[in-house]
Amino acid sequence: MADKYDRLGPIFDQIGHELGRIAGGDPDKTYLYAELQEGVVGAGVFKDEGNSVRYFDPSDELIDLLIEAWETEEPGKRWEVIEYAVVGKEFDAIFKFPEELNPDEFEDERRDVALHARYGDKPVIYPPMPEH
Repeated sequence: MADKYDRLGPIFDQIGHELGRIAGGDPDKTYLYAELQEGVVGAGVFKDEGNSVRYFDPSDELIDLLIEAWETEEPGKRWEVIEYAVVGKEFDAIFKFPEELNPDEFEDERRDVALHARYGDKPVIYPPMPEH
């Protein structure tokens, strides 16, 4: 068991650093909501800016770190959702397992519930949709 935690500690530390890089340098007040299944990763990075929350797309590096952390777990014991928050220089990670999720809900519905639980009615600012 210690081996798994010895591997996960540095991965989670790197996730925090990557969140800071994505959000402009300082990881304080960043929040990651991600869902992983075999071959599928959905993730969003959010930063509390006081009166609003800003969304950032995840980087390829962040996705790779999430997959690495997820694959560290034994098949059949892998979490499906990670909520990772940085406050100051500390982070907290909450995991949810497949049996804890409502199979009738989609990822975006679960993410919206998690964002509301965390930020209340603060508006979330998403980047404009690209024009084609």
